[in-house]
Amino acid sequence: MNIAEAKQEIINTLKAYTAKDEEGNYKIPIQYQRPVLLIGPPGIGKTAIMKQIAEEEKIGLVEYTLTHHTRQSAVGLPILEKKRFQGEEYTVTEYTMSEMLASVYECIEKEGAEAGILFLDEINCVSETLAPTMLQLLQNKTFGAHKLPKGWCIVAAGNPERYNKSVREFDIVTLDRVKKIEIQEDYAVWDKYAAKQGVHLGIRSYLQLKAENFYRIEEQQEGSCFVTARGWEDLSRILQSYEEMKISITKELISEYLQHEEVAVDFYGFYQLFKNYEEKYRKYSLEEKEDMLVHADFDGKILLMQLLEGELEGKIKEYQQEKVYINGLYEELKKMKKAVAEGQQEIDTLFCQSIERRKRQEKILTEQGLLSKEKRKTDKKITKWMDERKWMLKESGFSAVKEDFYRETLKLKREEEQIQGLLDEEIGAVKKSCKAGQELSLFLSMLSRNERIAAFIAEHGCESYLKESRRLLTQEREAVLKEEIQAFQIK
Repeated sequence: MNIAEAKQEIINTLKAYTAKDEEGNYKIPIQYQRPVLLIGPPGIGKTAIMKQIAEEEKIGLVEYTLTHHTRQSAVGLPILEKKRFQGEEYTVTEYTMSEMLASVYECIEKEGAEAGILFLDEINCVSETLAPTMLQLLQNKTFGAHKLPKGWCIVAAGNPERYNKSVREFDIVTLDRVKKIEIQEDYAVWDKYAAKQGVHLGIRSYLQLKAENFYRIEEQQEGSCFVTARGWEDLSRILQSYEEMKISITKELISEYLQHEEVAVDFYGFYQLFKNYEEKYRKYSLEEKEDMLVHADFDGKILLMQLLEGELEGKIKEYQQEKVYINGLYEELKKMKKAVAEGQQEIDTLFCQSIERRKRQEKILTEQGLLSKEKRKTDKKITKWMDERKWMLKESGFSAVKEDFYRETLKLKREEEQIQGLLDEEIGAVKKSCKAGQELSLFLSMLSRNERIAAFIAEHGCESYLKESRRLLTQEREAVLKEEIQAFQIK
């Protein structure tokens, strides 16, 4: 399965393991709750989906890469204790709580996480001394003498032997006690993820044209040559950073992340073309962009349409973040209004308590690494807005705060209208510039595949998009019908 399917399967497993009956007992007893074992190529996002699951399902997450740890960090340190057996006193060896298990309990204490994931990466690359402990963990959910808390699930990950010479093969006894999920790379899934994460548009444009170069691992005489999803994402970060600082991008820099010479050289050439088009695109008016589309070759038209898509996607992303911010503010104000109506506390007291609660929560979640960049930015913006209006509440009352909130919603409405206008303009520009119709069909397809853009159109509508899609669909049906009639006549 692909990484998106694996993510959903883990979520389903967690729900099944934490489901309880009417008496409060787990429907699947703990002894039958198998750990999940993810096996797949390196760099396809196994670690990334753990953070996504924790954030989306609002559960705890503790991560360990096992190649960095010893037996002591898993089992704990030995201590001597005095015990009596059959009237005799003996000195026995016991163990402190392991670092890994202590981290789980710390997460429960800090976040109140009754459910969570203990994620153990590179589990099949552990040292010889740690291997028995990991097998015990997978089979019994225990670290030495200590058990993993109820409600917590073990998810382990590893690479197949062909990708890592340090891999230890699991025996049948162990595999028969885990839920094994094999993952394969999938460009279409990664492309959706890349759009959400803001991966460099040049990389996404290149891979839309040459998806075969998304993931390649080959053995050559000089050694391993490879390109992975992780490589593309890390390259994106360095490109964005260098561009911001106006540092030149070299072929050598590309090769540091894409360790496959053919792909690195090919992408470097495309990147230069992309930057040339992007520079002109930013400076040009809509009419000049239309002219560029008219005179560009087919690859150039594709690249320009990707720039149009990228601009639209960027605007929608900003709009969606603003919408999350507005909805977050609304929920906070609604809770306070309800509490005041029920006579719990005065509004100004609730307002200040809410601000302090938000600050504490943001601090804890940031420390645990469970806040995405966008979520952290939105949460801080909500808290800041509330903090800045404490004086307004004291001087003019809650009605003044509500009026200020209303003005924020008007800004959001204006952004929505601007995006709808831009969408109409872009569709019109492609239709006007590309007479063959093939390019318009492709552009509409690009908009449909883009989850962010498609979601906006589904929610707010776009008459030009629907009109042109219907027209092109009718043309395609007519063409198919003509072919069928011609084939019938020949017979």
